[in-house]
Amino acid sequence: VQLQASGGGLVQAGGSLRLSCAGSGHAFRSYTVAWFRQAPGKEREFVAAINSNPDRTAYADSVKGRFTISRENGQNTVYLQMSDLRPEDTGVYLCHEVQLGGKDYGTEYWGGGTLVTVSS
Repeated sequence: VQLQASGGGLVQAGGSLRLSCAGSGHAFRSYTVAWFRQAPGKEREFVAAINSNPDRTAYADSVKGRFTISRENGQNTVYLQMSDLRPEDTGVYLCHEVQLGGKDYGTEYWGGGTLVTVSS
């Protein structure tokens, strides 16, 4: 099982980035996928999530209207389009998936992180 995050980088405030979370080795398309982030010295926090269909999304209040989560199940990939980035969006972004149905209910995986740095 692999879950790999990519797409991070250095961007100026107001800029955009698109992160990707690619899954392999399991039924990725049947999992709910979420992005979390962790800034230096701070707790890990939820950013956005999308279900397996996909017909439902959820966002942290701090990113609503600026970030969009989407998925292409045919590509086993979930994206996080980030716009109007702010310095407080800086951190390591990690993708997480959890199975919410069937015999594998509760199975979860964490992927490696990708660093996003927003300069002011």
